[in-house]
Amino acid sequence: MAGDVLSAGGTAEEPGLGGYRLAAISGPLVLRIRRSPVAGAVLDAVNAASLSLMIVVCYQLGRAALIDIPTALLALLAAAVLALFRLNSAWLVLGGAVAGLVLRGAG
Repeated sequence: MAGDVLSAGGTAEEPGLGGYRLAAISGPLVLRIRRSPVAGAVLDAVNAASLSLMIVVCYQLGRAALIDIPTALLALLAAAVLALFRLNSAWLVLGGAVAGLVLRGAG
């Protein structure tokens, strides 16, 4: 039963109101708010803060995940494949799993 509610576009925190719906509803409101110089500056600051937070989290995840040369090479290979061939990231996850099994068996 819970799966039916969640599959309708909601989450456990907000059943029936998915994040995409919230963004669609707030879009026109944000455009109105942005017209104000002070509120526009606040929105710019929120954007800068969220971007900074994402950069810090990516850096911390990279430090935790890239622990040796094979994982660093695998990350570089995945980034190159993603940039060159624009594959679905699920294929990269599957390829990483296979590479991890091969490297674990070889090591």
